[in-house]
Amino acid sequence: MKMAGSTLSDGSFWQETTDGVRDVLPITLGVVPFAGVFGALAIEHGFSLSELILASMTIYAGASQYAMLDLMGQGVPAWSIVLAVFAINFRHLLYSASLGRRLSAFSRWQKVLAFFWLVDPLFASAETRAFKRPLRPAYYFAYGGVLYATWMASNLLGALFGSLIDNPADFGLDFILPLYFTGLVVGLHKRPSFLPVFVVSIAISLAVWFTIGSPWHISLGGLAGLLAAAWLSKPDEGQKREVNHV
Repeated sequence: MKMAGSTLSDGSFWQETTDGVRDVLPITLGVVPFAGVFGALAIEHGFSLSELILASMTIYAGASQYAMLDLMGQGVPAWSIVLAVFAINFRHLLYSASLGRRLSAFSRWQKVLAFFWLVDPLFASAETRAFKRPLRPAYYFAYGGVLYATWMASNLLGALFGSLIDNPADFGLDFILPLYFTGLVVGLHKRPSFLPVFVVSIAISLAVWFTIGSPWHISLGGLAGLLAAAWLSKPDEGQKREVNHV
């Protein structure tokens, strides 16, 4: 089946696919232990193997899945867990709003799958790719497919063999999540207005963390960064006059 926006005759499909696989491979080195620990913790929290696989296949959002396990372990009511997962995943709405304008080469059903697979590293890589050239389905789904398969396979491995690791913190595995997100953010440092948007997001996230608490610092920090980016992207009066003159 030929994907929208790609052709087999000129080799672009295979080049885009190769580029996607090449770009995702370094990310999988961080995803494997991150997903493996989740699989082990899920079994430890009473999930069956089938429940774990179903949860990861349908939710597919590492940070919120970790939060879900933590809240379940604290005996938090189900509605609070759902609300927390929504709060953490709110950033994906922002991702969709940003990346949606890049998907002109995607069919309707390709967009549906693209938004389902839109996790942090895929968003960062797709935005970086689109900044240099048009974003094609072959690249996006090669990257996203490898990432999704790695997440699921690592969950399974963690569930089956995670009990062999007595204390993940001894190996620094509890620090994977902060390093994971830090790497994604640093990878976008060349984008316009990166520093002020970054500072605003961090400042609001810390303020919310020390006042309202987790997990709202993630969503509200991201929203503050979005508003800062929107404000900084507004044309000045000279640009407005030039546009109106034209």
